[in-house]
Amino acid sequence: MIGRLRAMWHRRSQVGMVEAYFRWTLYALPWLPVIGGVMPVMGLTGSSPLPVALAVGASGLNVVQGVLSVPLFNRALNRYLKLGATPRGLLLVSGVLTVAAGVALVALVAVNGIGRDHAPDESLATVSIALGANLTPFSMAHSLVVTKRSFLAALAAATAVLILLFGVLTGSWLGALAVSSLLVFACLWSFVIARPTGWLLGVVRKLDAARGTEARLAVAEERLRFGRDLHDVMGRNLAVIALKSELAVQLARRERPEAVEQMVEVQRIAQESQREVREVVRGYRKADLRAELAGARSILRAAGVDCRIEGEDATQLPPEVESALGWVVREGTTNVLRHAAEVRHCAVRTLIDPHRSVLVMTMENDGVTTHRTVTTGADRLPGSGLKGLRERLQPLGGTLASGPVLQGSYRLTVELPIPMGAAMG
Repeated sequence: MIGRLRAMWHRRSQVGMVEAYFRWTLYALPWLPVIGGVMPVMGLTGSSPLPVALAVGASGLNVVQGVLSVPLFNRALNRYLKLGATPRGLLLVSGVLTVAAGVALVALVAVNGIGRDHAPDESLATVSIALGANLTPFSMAHSLVVTKRSFLAALAAATAVLILLFGVLTGSWLGALAVSSLLVFACLWSFVIARPTGWLLGVVRKLDAARGTEARLAVAEERLRFGRDLHDVMGRNLAVIALKSELAVQLARRERPEAVEQMVEVQRIAQESQREVREVVRGYRKADLRAELAGARSILRAAGVDCRIEGEDATQLPPEVESALGWVVREGTTNVLRHAAEVRHCAVRTLIDPHRSVLVMTMENDGVTTHRTVTTGADRLPGSGLKGLRERLQPLGGTLASGPVLQGSYRLTVELPIPMGAAMG
């Protein structure tokens, strides 16, 4: 039996364990007042039938109240956590049991059924403690299903009634005030026990939900990163493969031996693409600026585009900035290759604005027309590459702007803040 309970406990999540601990602690609390507050009254009744019946009735009603507190507190907590409706039926039954047990305890005082063998003050204090204990289960449940203001208003009204009732029965208004103060303390104790328990459970649930949301966001971000890297890696390479394959087909039809060289180059690029994809999967790949600039010059010239690169050797930059700019060159080159039939000139310029401590890279090409024809076959969703570049530049505080300029040219401009130590040689 113990092993089965232990196995059931360990199958719970950490949040489930915390919630079960707080809930069952709350379920057990009503038994402490029953055992320590109500049952001692039975020792003060003597042997008269009516006082004994009243004391036994009050104790029995509180035992039923303790049993009822498990489903009542469970549903009251769910109501506080906005997981269920208000347990009106159970709360009504608990209120009736509380009133009935309270009436039995007050009747003990009215019929002088206690204190015959004890001091009157001691007997009255014991009954007062029993009344406070009797109020505890209902007060705890009630504090979870109503607002703080409603609970305190109900407590004030009940206190006024109790002062009037005890004052009439005992003839001592000072004693009635003392008893009522004890009952108020019991209700406030119930409030500060139950409400913080519900609040803690709510916080734990929110933290667990936030952790789940964070995990889902991390997965989504990793998927975006992988898709962005795969796009950036394969976009240009596939465009180059398509371009060189088309060139090899044309050379082969003319029976030119250069076709073999072009296919060898296609094979090399395909193998390099395989390696880069594996590195993307591992999450280790970084774009090298100088390698990307050299590759852009070679590929664009092979496609018949005059490519000029300015400022590539004179710039000393942090590694993360060089990596980001390498991806910019790669994406820009891919876009130029998609329209290689129309582009004749391309220029990549890198310079530093010393007044703003900003590095500016521009990549500009001609051949922009209203209707472009994709010659490489590398069709894709519009703007996905530039969106990926913006995502890469954003953590570094960089900005990206692109669009057509005068006389049919297209310009891609990136601005990145750099440390004051970076300089142009």
